[in-house]
Amino acid sequence: MADLNSRTIAWAQTMAGYSESGLVRCHAVPGSSMASGSVVGREQREAWEREYLRPGATVAVGAGERAVPESADAERTCFERDRDRIVHSSAFRRLAGKTQVVVFPTDHERTRLTHALEVAQVATSIARGLGANVSLAEAIALGHDCGHGPGGHASEEAFDAFLAEGYDHGPWGADVVLTGLNLCTQTLDGIRNHSWSRPTPGTIEGEIVSWADRIAYCAHDLEDAVAAGIVAADEIPAVVVEVVGRSRHEQLGVFVRAVIDASAASGAIGMSPGPAEALAALRNFNYERIYTRDESVAQSAAVISVLQGLVEYFAENPAALPSDFGGEKAKVDPLRAALTYVAGMTDRFAFNNAVRLLGWDPGRLPKGIGRNS
Repeated sequence: MADLNSRTIAWAQTMAGYSESGLVRCHAVPGSSMASGSVVGREQREAWEREYLRPGATVAVGAGERAVPESADAERTCFERDRDRIVHSSAFRRLAGKTQVVVFPTDHERTRLTHALEVAQVATSIARGLGANVSLAEAIALGHDCGHGPGGHASEEAFDAFLAEGYDHGPWGADVVLTGLNLCTQTLDGIRNHSWSRPTPGTIEGEIVSWADRIAYCAHDLEDAVAAGIVAADEIPAVVVEVVGRSRHEQLGVFVRAVIDASAASGAIGMSPGPAEALAALRNFNYERIYTRDESVAQSAAVISVLQGLVEYFAENPAALPSDFGGEKAKVDPLRAALTYVAGMTDRFAFNNAVRLLGWDPGRLPKGIGRNS
């Protein structure tokens, strides 16, 4: 074995932890302590929910309502289990390689993964303020975009050509991508219907995530665009600045409090007209200056060509599909098998396959956006 440095040796010496009075601890010197007692398990937290959550909030019960019945977990409520399953899923991890707004983001620009985390932060803030089920809101938020393909919303337009019902990332995420996780019906409903164009979610937590998603992406997409030099901070509409401020920090704070205050007062999940008008103005500004700018439209066109070419390639060559997507599935419906595989790809994997399998000129591929681009 090669000579090891002192840091590596010190790290290896912590393998077994530190034993003291029949207890193994992670640090050599004992630290904080707590009163001993019984474990706070699932049933105790379910009882807490029934007693303290606002009427109308979704309470966890046993193993939850799942397509495949399961035994209840001793420690976690059904929605806490859903949250954990989503976080540990490959679909969630792949969001790190999928476009939010910018293909091939720089170190500080959002990906679909960081977007999902920010939506979860906004959703849990609102849920706590309203006495709703935080675990359910967080699970929906973390999973809400798992149905997105590579290249952002352009992938939906690309995949529309292959499905009679069209491709919508919400239903696709709930009904295709995440089905193997056997999530609760309430979690899947929130994921399926988080977009404002979809039917109203069946829980208040699902509606909270619908607001959290829009609040988060309007604020952080603007912040990314300003940092990339696409727009200038002094171009933000006056109604936005006057009501919610110029920075992402200010905007999130006002929008979150606006949903909490209006919802608590009315008994329905919503926002009062003033902040709602500012949010609409911010979204419209982003739509015109970021999402539909010439460079974004050109980027989307390239994404659509790449993805449609890949779907067609794998549908015509099902033997090239990985075993999870090929075999009998490909024999029954090669087009759907190909679409399912391509939709799960990260940006980089899809674009590399376009070069390798379709002969794409790398110079024609979508490019990231930097301050000097």
